[in-house]
Amino acid sequence: MADHNTHEQELPDLRDFLTEDPYLAPYQQDLCRRYHLFSKRLCDLEEAEGSIDYFTRSYMFYGVHRQADNSLTFREWAPGARALYLTGDFNDWNSRSHPYTSEDYGKWELCIPQMKDCSPAIKHGSKLKLVLLTSEGEELYRISPWAKYCHQSLDSNTYDWIHWDPLTHFVHHHPRPKRPRSLRIYEAHIGIASPKEEIATYTNFTLNVLPKIKDLGYNCIQLMAIMEHAYYGSFGYQVTNFFAASSRFGSPEDLKRLVDTAHSLGITVLLDVVHSHASSNTADGLNRFDGTDSCFFHSGPRGHHKQWGSRLFNYQSWEVMRFLLSNLRWWMEEYLFDGFRFDGVSSMLYHHHGIDMSFSGGYSDYFGMHVDEDAIIQLMLSNHLLHILYPDCITIAEDVSGMPGLCKPLKKGGLGFDYRLNMAVPDKWIQILKELKDEDWDMGNLVYTLTNRRKGEGCICYAESHDQSLVGDKSLAFWLMDKEMYTNMSSLIPMTPVIDRGIQLHKMIRLITQALGGEGYLNFMDEKDKVIVFERGNILFVFNFHPSNSYSNYRVAAGPGRYRIRLDSDAVQYGGHGRLDTNTDFITKPEPFRGVNNQWLPNSMKVYIPCRTGLVLAKEDME
Repeated sequence: MADHNTHEQELPDLRDFLTEDPYLAPYQQDLCRRYHLFSKRLCDLEEAEGSIDYFTRSYMFYGVHRQADNSLTFREWAPGARALYLTGDFNDWNSRSHPYTSEDYGKWELCIPQMKDCSPAIKHGSKLKLVLLTSEGEELYRISPWAKYCHQSLDSNTYDWIHWDPLTHFVHHHPRPKRPRSLRIYEAHIGIASPKEEIATYTNFTLNVLPKIKDLGYNCIQLMAIMEHAYYGSFGYQVTNFFAASSRFGSPEDLKRLVDTAHSLGITVLLDVVHSHASSNTADGLNRFDGTDSCFFHSGPRGHHKQWGSRLFNYQSWEVMRFLLSNLRWWMEEYLFDGFRFDGVSSMLYHHHGIDMSFSGGYSDYFGMHVDEDAIIQLMLSNHLLHILYPDCITIAEDVSGMPGLCKPLKKGGLGFDYRLNMAVPDKWIQILKELKDEDWDMGNLVYTLTNRRKGEGCICYAESHDQSLVGDKSLAFWLMDKEMYTNMSSLIPMTPVIDRGIQLHKMIRLITQALGGEGYLNFMDEKDKVIVFERGNILFVFNFHPSNSYSNYRVAAGPGRYRIRLDSDAVQYGGHGRLDTNTDFITKPEPFRGVNNQWLPNSMKVYIPCRTGLVLAKEDME
């Protein structure tokens, strides 16, 4: 009982948080309340279940498990069921021959002894179904929420539950890489990672794509559409089977081999995890699993996302908490993923799910009755679990709202994520390319968007992702070059003006997004020049976005020293025009300001900046 009180009275250390953002001062009680609720939920969980470690390994208890003597144990949670049976290939689809026994708290259990030859009664690869009788007498056929593998037959519109128990399981040979100091993420969809008109496989990705990712210098891949989803066009965001790796791309063993191979190359692997909602499918999803409107979800309107047409989890439910936290452990333990990109966090954080909300930055947006505290506690528990048990685990939140503290440690008043996706940046690039002529680009507004993030909170910045490239829009390359990509991209013919512009801007957009998306010192120059200059450590970045003006002897402020060009987007090898000599030394010195001798600029140097060119200069040792 003493430990219980300690947890209840524990408060977060908000000193750093409030120093960095004094505007949070009126909301200290809200931050403390969140931590108090998280601490109490964690304490209750550990008292009831023994430990969070044991609780979140519930995938070892639920579903189907072969015992040491080859008997099989089946367990489910279906509180609304009147009776539960197992049917499948093994009993010629007899819907009543194998009844489950009802246990406390809506749990059900079935034990099937070994065969006479001591082999399991259900063979690997067999099809199974749960048969559920509701209190109204309705007979429902369902897939276990804990199913490890599901597959769609050619003659069926729904997925089958496949008993996955091979004689030999894939064994991981390579440990997880050390957590990268700076993430360079390659976001990928296995099915479209091939030039062929087909659904590509895990094996194709392992053999043909991973080496390219390594060669390109990425240290992390983020895999989307891995959790099984019946509707391929959802890109994996309408999950039907949370513990099953998508069978479209191959077997679970193939996915394990992919992850292991990535680890052998020193590449960290993140899973795009969807705990914000679930598919509304009933035959092969979680919806109405036990015949009721609730079970895993809120009943009534609160349990339905009106824009996505999906079901919304009841994060206050003990068994939902068990299911989702165990789901994270499953992917970490079974497949050895290195972390997660949590999808739809904005939808989780608020009862309005971000619908018709502009999130102007007012702090009342982030605190009050419209905030879903149960979802916040679920996210805090998820981050606590992952970072306690896997110190190098990476968690990234897809959040458009800008919730303060989302990427602060739990004990500092935050929700515990490592990074937030800076989703405003790709939207800004699309808006610029759609609406503005090159000469009308606003450098100040561009820099503001690239640097607009909460102090002290990690941020993943990107120029485009699947949201822009696949979902109702065009990639940046297509916005820049469109149909000419099909006819004028050959290196054997001169570049047309459209291709020339597109290639040069495409390089600059990606370079400045990667360079300025993190923390960095910014040094503004005149707006009409379309030049952006900033420093990060001993690296100086210079961008000239002007469509036609090149600048000779352009004075750039920089730390004292000698600099040399290390990356030139105008180099011939990158599809540029080769207008610069990269062997030139640039040495800074103090200069009078506008000819006034007693007013001095900081140390500066003169550089030549061709139009539509980005430069990276590194400080050299001066001996």
